[in-house]
Amino acid sequence: MGRAPGLSVRLKLALSYAGFLTVAGALLLAVVWVFLLRYVPDRPIMAIGGRVPNRSDLERAFIPWAAMGMGFLLAFGLLGGWILAGRMLAPLTRITHATRLAANGSLSHRIHLEGREDEFRELADAFDAMLTRLEAHVAEQQRFAANASHELRTPLAISQTMLEVARSDPSRDTGALVERLHAVNARAIDLTEALLLLSRADRRSFTRGYVDLSLVAEEAVETMLPLAERRGITMETSGGLAPAVGSQALLLQMTTNLVHNAIVHNLPAQGAIWVRTAVRPASVVLIVENTGKMLPPQLIPTLAEPFQRGTGRVRDDHAGVGLGLAIVRSIALAHDGRLTLTARPAGGLRITVELPAAPRPVAR
Repeated sequence: MGRAPGLSVRLKLALSYAGFLTVAGALLLAVVWVFLLRYVPDRPIMAIGGRVPNRSDLERAFIPWAAMGMGFLLAFGLLGGWILAGRMLAPLTRITHATRLAANGSLSHRIHLEGREDEFRELADAFDAMLTRLEAHVAEQQRFAANASHELRTPLAISQTMLEVARSDPSRDTGALVERLHAVNARAIDLTEALLLLSRADRRSFTRGYVDLSLVAEEAVETMLPLAERRGITMETSGGLAPAVGSQALLLQMTTNLVHNAIVHNLPAQGAIWVRTAVRPASVVLIVENTGKMLPPQLIPTLAEPFQRGTGRVRDDHAGVGLGLAIVRSIALAHDGRLTLTARPAGGLRITVELPAAPRPVAR
């Protein structure tokens, strides 16, 4: 938005300092003048030893020196105010420079303002923290875009290859080709829907309402029960009422993803999953725990990144698209919650989602 040019803040401060100093000097001179007038007669008085000065003599002696003193105060106030304002505004100049660099795309620059804590240091530290978060967010979005492009390109490239092979060899079995194209197309659709869900959670474009996490957990377990039974995995739910505020559909999707992740990353036989809810003083907790292989500690922080599938994942019709835990994290953050991943000592993973508890109804 265009604005008309105006005085700089430094000049305004210098004028303010000079004006204050001049007014203070004028008031001081006025007090001195009033005080002297009390002891100076209006008319000349002859006394032994000479003539006593009157007010006219005082004016001739006082006013020129007072005018010179006021001029000195004005000049000194302007010069001193300009220097002091420059020193005071120096941190603001660095912050402005960093802001312009960030606006031009340089997010790696930091102010690192030295000195003791004051308002400018607080502003600089807050700006540095914002740049750190923004840089991490941009880097994550860039990785996500690159991974999404790669993941979407893969099924399209496979479909194109199969169609080219079928066109060059008309005698091939079209039934098998159709089945493979159907599977590849289904994977592309699942990936697109997951990306749309992830975008919706990131934008927080959903209606909030009362949600009981314990009921959501039971529904998710019932939905995933056939898949768990086919893999020989037992599932157990526990916990009482866990009231939260959010989107029923998104929280159900989050819990379903957690249970699905626990199934496909479980032991090949005789695996187990525990789903439980709990209530804390200001939050509610959903915990999904599963048996499985031993996970290296350095792998845990990367599991919630988009398209990170861990190690040794079973690649079948339920292998997913690599966005399950990324969607869980986005939904938790969209509900002002927190996602925590912990490796179990005996193998497998423990995933904890903590959400703000729903406010208690006011008794009437």
